[in-house]
Amino acid sequence: MNNPPLTTATRLEQEQIIWLATVRPNGRPHLVPLWFVWAGGRIYLCVAGGSVKVRNLTANPAVSLALENGSAPVVVEGQAAALTRPWPEEAVQGFQRKYDWTITSDAEYDTLIAVTPQRWLMTQA
Repeated sequence: MNNPPLTTATRLEQEQIIWLATVRPNGRPHLVPLWFVWAGGRIYLCVAGGSVKVRNLTANPAVSLALENGSAPVVVEGQAAALTRPWPEEAVQGFQRKYDWTITSDAEYDTLIAVTPQRWLMTQA
């Protein structure tokens, strides 16, 4: 597993929005802002199972993610996978703590995606 520097890990724990880039089967990009949790060396995203992003990830699990602050860029490249239930407790508790959101009982957002980082791209502080 490829872990970021401590300052980046702290930002991943505190920042509210991350941008997810996936690729449609026809090659067009798809970019969306999402809530996320950083836990256990992975980035977790809770999304609707029938969404464009899930269809894209099924065809091509390679993703890029970026934190919102363009003045201090953090971009990560990784591999995404939809997880089966029961979901990792660290992810479930992370969403509860960060957003006061109980993802296990949400009927619309019924798919948990885990992104395993492979490469971090960021400016040096």
